[in-house]
Amino acid sequence: MRANTIAGIRPRRRVRTTIPEPADQKTPDLLRRDFTAPTPNQRYVGDITYLPLAEGRNLSLATAIDCHSRRLAGWAIADHLRTSLVETALRAAVATRSHLTGAIFHSDHGCQCTSKDFVTLCKQLGVRQSMGAIGSSADNALAEAFNASLKREILAGAATWSDETTCRRDVFRWVTRYNTRRRHSHCDNLSPADYERHHPVTLAKAA
Repeated sequence: MRANTIAGIRPRRRVRTTIPEPADQKTPDLLRRDFTAPTPNQRYVGDITYLPLAEGRNLSLATAIDCHSRRLAGWAIADHLRTSLVETALRAAVATRSHLTGAIFHSDHGCQCTSKDFVTLCKQLGVRQSMGAIGSSADNALAEAFNASLKREILAGAATWSDETTCRRDVFRWVTRYNTRRRHSHCDNLSPADYERHHPVTLAKAA
């Protein structure tokens, strides 16, 4: 690589988005690093990642990724880290799948996902919450990998987006391509959408 003046893309600054909040109840790890599912709408992973802007502030992206096809079923961007951010992403997944009854949503211990409002929403939607160990990124590796791919492929080594509008537009375009065109090794080198079409199932209530 050095002889051909090729350099790898290095991740830039890190911003802490996981801020623990004491929860009223213990949430078990229902996945235990098994980020697979036999059919869609059974297991989801989610996370919040920062989207750095040139002016010095960040936008935040919340996700809900289906473990079966790696499809980004729900997502939301905001200029804050309030619980409503992850609520919007989960509701977007409901809009995509029509329901999430019986599905597992796995996340870290961020205060957004341990908040009473989010816990209440999950119960209303019939979603079972799952969380890995505190401080272990490997317990949510699929979501972490998604975040890394998004920023690596869009920013291509740049430190920031030029402005908020550009950031939102770039993420929307990338997510659309990711779901419908970007090939994934887990999906037999098909896009998430094509993989689901080649593995037709009824999006029934998860057991």
